[in-house]
Amino acid sequence: MSPQEIAAKEAGNFVAKLNDIILFPLIGLLSGIAFLVFLYGCAVYILNSNNETARTKGKDHITYGIIGLVIMVSAYGLLTIAVNTFGLGKQLDCANDPFASGCSNAFKIK
Repeated sequence: MSPQEIAAKEAGNFVAKLNDIILFPLIGLLSGIAFLVFLYGCAVYILNSNNETARTKGKDHITYGIIGLVIMVSAYGLLTIAVNTFGLGKQLDCANDPFASGCSNAFKIK
């Protein structure tokens, strides 16, 4: 096995572990928290419909939950655009499977 193949395999393993252990669970956790804040705000708003102060708190929580979800979706979109703009899609695919067809030159600097 050549040094490039070993490096590609190690890079693929690192990216896969980073995605599986840190990034995807973190994105899921933050999305879940934002959604729960949104639901909590809805519940406070509905259950305290006769109390103006509580309704204001409910509106605030609803707003914070929506802002959190929008930020996460925007960050995901910006990262996807950056990957596609700079042509990193092939490198990311090859990092996940370094021995796929066309990946022998994916990590070479020209």
